[in-house]
Amino acid sequence: MARGDRASRTARPAGPAVAAAFDTLRFGRENTLDLRSSLPTGAEAARQAELFLRERQVASANEVLVITGRGNQSTDGVPVVRPAVVGVLTRLRRQGVVTRWNEHTAGSFAVTPAPITALLEVPRRRRYPVKPAVADPAGLADLDPATRQTLRALAIRSLQALGAPVRESFVHDEMQRQFSVLGASIPDGPDREARLRVAAETALDELDDAE
Repeated sequence: MARGDRASRTARPAGPAVAAAFDTLRFGRENTLDLRSSLPTGAEAARQAELFLRERQVASANEVLVITGRGNQSTDGVPVVRPAVVGVLTRLRRQGVVTRWNEHTAGSFAVTPAPITALLEVPRRRRYPVKPAVADPAGLADLDPATRQTLRALAIRSLQALGAPVRESFVHDEMQRQFSVLGASIPDGPDREARLRVAAETALDELDDAE
């Protein structure tokens, strides 16, 4: 065997490792979800993908990688994880969580999370019903005052962007809605409220930058 042939054959197994190294460099470990290694069911893969993508959106990630594998280890060789993830990506794009996604390799997707403001721009009623004014939503009473202040500022700014009246009852509804939407995308943990506040602050910055 020629020396060149031996070198070429020795180098071949490093191909996937090199590709993985470049993916880590491009996306970062925190922005990579590997579903291929754990062999989840379709339902579990969908759940993990949605939690990951929502969390990465509120973390303001620019681009993430979701590794599904090709389905070669699935029963009868029929892919399960990949189509489940495609379904999640399609739905989350409609819901303002994902801006776009494309096939990175035959077994992975490169995904661009949407700005946080896109998550908050769910269909609203055109007319806001008049309700008695309240100082703060009762459901937010246990939050730190700084968090409530940030949510209030975001609610007012969002209403202004919509051209809606900035009435106390509307601010109340908007604070509750934003708390619900943002909170659903932030995993449990001791720093959950701090992350909620950062997400609200980021949304405020995005609204200001959009002007």
